[in-house]
Amino acid sequence: MDATTMNKLLTYGVQNGASDIHFRPGDPPTFRVSGALRPIKGDKLSPAHTKQLALNVILDPLVQSQIDTVQEYDTSYMLAGVGRFRVNVYRQRGSLAMVLRVIPTEVPTIDGTGLPPILKAVASNERGLVLVTGATGSGKSTTLAAMVNHINQSDSLHILTIEDPIEFIHRNIRSSISQREIGTDTSDFATALRAALRQDPDVILVGEMRDHETVDIALKAAETGHLVMSTVHTTDAVKTIGRLLAFFPGDEHTTVRQRLAESVKAIVSQRLLPRAEGQSMALAMEILIQTKTVQEYILDGARTASIKDVIEKGRNTYGMQSFDQHLTELYKQRVITIETARAAASNPADFERALNFD
Repeated sequence: MDATTMNKLLTYGVQNGASDIHFRPGDPPTFRVSGALRPIKGDKLSPAHTKQLALNVILDPLVQSQIDTVQEYDTSYMLAGVGRFRVNVYRQRGSLAMVLRVIPTEVPTIDGTGLPPILKAVASNERGLVLVTGATGSGKSTTLAAMVNHINQSDSLHILTIEDPIEFIHRNIRSSISQREIGTDTSDFATALRAALRQDPDVILVGEMRDHETVDIALKAAETGHLVMSTVHTTDAVKTIGRLLAFFPGDEHTTVRQRLAESVKAIVSQRLLPRAEGQSMALAMEILIQTKTVQEYILDGARTASIKDVIEKGRNTYGMQSFDQHLTELYKQRVITIETARAAASNPADFERALNFD
């Protein structure tokens, strides 16, 4: 499939609300719309088609020359007048396949995307660690971009992003923004993050916490007066604390708990759920804000699992919210159905009991 035909398909997908576009041998091109995969009418793709599609988006001549040995490759693709795409090329059953995530051309804002206003305060922290968590495709990059945009419009700072690949293109408003891409501008997150400390940043966005070294350097950056923002593939605050601890040897956990208790300013966990009208997705969020009580629960391993209770009690005072509290709100506003809310609840029985009590 040549680039012209591919671009027409990408344009059609964007115009029809696709969030992701799949190209895989044995299937026709497939769009994900409102959370559901929808194959388009047409011929099934062959391995030769998908190989050419990969060559259409891979611009690195070295990678192009080694296309027959590529197993997975991340890049981005720009289609003028349509938008940007985050691309993952991967091999399955010996043939290449590809998924493109649609990235809106406009940088999101906290108000424009309907994110909770408390995220403005989270983004305004002068130092510390802010984590946005959730499954792949839950909108973590959009939330981070909206917070970076808020900083950019509010403060005169140096914001440094390290991404794989770069997604939203930020323009200087009040802040100066440097965006570095893994593979093109730097070799990996840990190397770029280590170098970032010598690049006079105020805010550092790290695309993902992938390994011990990245987490350790991120904590050091947060401890030395920087605001560090990143993502973790976990479903809630408790599991996020557990995941970060798991990057370190067991005999270091007491020290790491102290570091996390001091540095973690917020953990924002999110899930996308089908709206009641069935045409789009709604965002459900758990929000943990650092307080003295939260610090105590992080420090005490026996109480860390009960952080959810602290979140629920801190809603009115600190702007925190548990998933179940937000699900209740979304259901009462008729944004999602009771079936969707029940299925997504942390504890369906407790959720229904609380709903009936209210």
